[in-house]
Amino acid sequence: MPVELTPDPTPYDAVLLLSFGGPEKPADVLPFLQNVTRGRGIPDERLVEVGEHYYSFGGRSPINDQNRALLKALRESFDEVGLDLPLYWGNRNWEPYLTDTLRQMTADGVRRAVVIVTSAYPSYSGCRQYRENLADATAAVEGAPRIDKLRHYANHPGFVGSFVESTAETLSKLPEGSAIAYVTHSIPTKMNETSGPDGNGYVSWHLDVAAEITAELQRRTGVERRTDLVYCSRSGPPQVPWLEPDVNDHLEALAADGVPGVAVVPIGFVSDHMEVIYDLDTEALATAEKLRLPMARAATPGTDPRFVTMLRDLVLERAAAERGEQPARPCLGKLGPGWDDCRPDCCPALRRPGAPTSRESTGPESAAPAAKESV
Repeated sequence: MPVELTPDPTPYDAVLLLSFGGPEKPADVLPFLQNVTRGRGIPDERLVEVGEHYYSFGGRSPINDQNRALLKALRESFDEVGLDLPLYWGNRNWEPYLTDTLRQMTADGVRRAVVIVTSAYPSYSGCRQYRENLADATAAVEGAPRIDKLRHYANHPGFVGSFVESTAETLSKLPEGSAIAYVTHSIPTKMNETSGPDGNGYVSWHLDVAAEITAELQRRTGVERRTDLVYCSRSGPPQVPWLEPDVNDHLEALAADGVPGVAVVPIGFVSDHMEVIYDLDTEALATAEKLRLPMARAATPGTDPRFVTMLRDLVLERAAAERGEQPARPCLGKLGPGWDDCRPDCCPALRRPGAPTSRESTGPESAAPAAKESV
């Protein structure tokens, strides 16, 4: 029988928040993009073009401030239940770098930690690449702590519930009969095909989450709506297929169909970082205005209490499981709860033909886009 969670963190003595990272001033933009694309042969001239996304917002990504806010909210949530665990923060591509954070944790005497990754869905760039980063950083730090990753949480009631509320609020601002466009970051179609332990995990999880949000909204209102899963932030060479349709193309299709309005719901993102404020709030909004299509964007979880409580509970859930207990594993939808430990063949990196098998070989067709902060 599942046991109730208690504020016992054993065997963990710390929590690590692991994220993508982003520049904090204009001088950081090019070095940050060089970090993101290292080993892929992308010229600086192209990176400067991509950097315009950041320069248009003062050269500062919102992602680091959002992580600081999340850490503060987690600290408060931990303290509410007497969960006395230190919180650390490391990034993949910018300060504070993951390896530096692991050095600090080691110096502080941390022996075993659990990691919260700011990516909710299975895929190479959203899960395995973070696990590779952790493995590399741990190998580089003598005496580094053992680190366990929380399960994927996109279908957890805390994540889904946050989007239900923000979507309901957004629809209230739009004309009656407005559609819902669920948006996530596009990835190469081959990356989706190999995502999750059995393939197609990235799209399947998004569709399941979208269906749960839609069903709850319909239960509350009795209104059936048009809903679609669409994508943003496609990058990479044009000959490599990525998931479609693009959100802007979809808005044009909605306008052509006479839809009275659209709620854009960024279910692929945990906070309002660059893909959200540029790709949706800037580019997609401009497209909607050109089409005279009423559009409003739903908020991401950010520091929503449902989301923060969920992360706290997932830490306690994993701790209980590691103690040999059988904690309840809340989830919604048809796919069941995420897995604690990934299979060795889960979410493999894509390779260019003839490229070596090392993780350094992943090229533009498998890479996170240059301005990608989400997965």
